Amino acid sequence: MQSADVSEQAPTYDIPFGEKPIHVPELPPLDPELYWLSPQEAEFFKAATGIDDDDELRAHILSVQEKTWKIAPYGCVYVFGFLRMAIVHRQEYQEVVKIGRERENAVFLDIGCCLSTESRRVAADGWPAHNIVAFDLKQGFLDLSHAFFRTSKETYPGHFIAGNVLDPEMLTIVPPARGPESAPLPDLSNLTTLNPLHGHCSVINASAFFSCFTEAQQLHVARALAGLLSPVPGSIITGGQPGATVKGNYPHSCLNIDYDVFCHSPESWTELWDGTVFAKGEVKVSTRLREISMLGNVFFLLEWSVTRL
Repeated sequence: MQSADVSEQAPTYDIPFGEKPIHVPELPPLDPELYWLSPQEAEFFKAATGIDDDDELRAHILSVQEKTWKIAPYGCVYVFGFLRMAIVHRQEYQEVVKIGRERENAVFLDIGCCLSTESRRVAADGWPAHNIVAFDLKQGFLDLSHAFFRTSKETYPGHFIAGNVLDPEMLTIVPPARGPESAPLPDLSNLTTLNPLHGHCSVINASAFFSCFTEAQQLHVARALAGLLSPVPGSIITGGQPGATVKGNYPHSCLNIDYDVFCHSPESWTELWDGTVFAKGEVKVSTRLREISMLGNVFFLLEWSVTRL
């Protein structure tokens, strides 16, 4: 006889990662002591949520974190990475904002968006929200974005799509668009896949995204994103993920779970985009490699941008 009903057992989780999901047998408890906001972040989240009281804002964010953690327990959720808005700190950010303000029908795609914090910040800085598309594997993340920012489909005109970027029905690889944009911009409110956006994205943001894939998958995703990028000079793909001085698989550990991450070096990442994904000389690739620490682990962060010439 069973001593406990199966339905009472603690759930287990599989985090999509590379060719084989990372199995999490039991969720570690969250640590609210890891919560912090810079003055600039606090100002943004107070304005974005309408919550002015520091304690009330903290309680709201901790509640959202707990719900997000149960959808998919990524390390970045544990350490409040969804609050950091990495795109704001990249060298190309002012150019990103300028494109949204000045280029007609410019589309911003936030891929692997989690709670879409970065695209919300881009909207706050002047990019028309009705031309922003946030994409993630988990529909639950997209639903929680509304809960986080206390919005609804009626009050926030940005668009959300859930799906697998490796699925050709969601995103087919096509050659990079060349020459002037010719096809009219699709109705973003009716999007169910990313394929209608081929050649239409003025900026693509890929924060903490490529590290979820193997070397071969990273090349596949890079080719897929290149097909989405607008041919208009100055169009940008920007992102950041763990990197290395020499490309290869590197061991990582988070919350007592060990796994390998494929990391590009600045040189191999540049070669991938300039000469493999795009024709040589068709884009300018900028990279920055810096050392960071998270939960006692020290690793390199590769920040980068790919700009159409």
